[in-house]
Amino acid sequence: MNRLTGRVHKLADNVDTDAIIPACYLNTTDPQELASHCLEGLAADFPDRIKPGDLIIAGRNFGCGSSREHAPLAIKTRGVSCIIAVSFARIFYRNSFNLGLPLLECPQAVAGCRDGDRLEVDLEKGLIVNQTTGASFSAEPIPDFMLELIADGGLMRQLAKRLKAG
Repeated sequence: MNRLTGRVHKLADNVDTDAIIPACYLNTTDPQELASHCLEGLAADFPDRIKPGDLIIAGRNFGCGSSREHAPLAIKTRGVSCIIAVSFARIFYRNSFNLGLPLLECPQAVAGCRDGDRLEVDLEKGLIVNQTTGASFSAEPIPDFMLELIADGGLMRQLAKRLKAG
């Protein structure tokens, strides 16, 4: 779980939550329905381009806009394994980890990757390897307690697990 491999979908700066999941779909909480519209605010065919395990590489302020949990839920349910960006909007960052979606901030990786490249990411070490070019990048590793949160599938599942364990 701490090592991910996937194809890059590169996005720009300031991708807001309305581009991630347009407001007209906020009347549902069904993860599959949300996933079927993931990032169609950027391109109508975007949901069809994302395959399980793919990664999103983005610029600054990814996930800005409203604080809707629908955005990281749509991305995670669509099968995106990780998002690497220059920076994240604060509430999107927290919502993502609460739902078990890992994020890394690494401006060098964003600059050193192209759409379609294949990456290998070690969340525990913060190591990002572009398998297409051979370049390596270092991000701040995800702390152990947040890796556990991801492994458990998010905050609610982690709490349920702990309550069940007593």
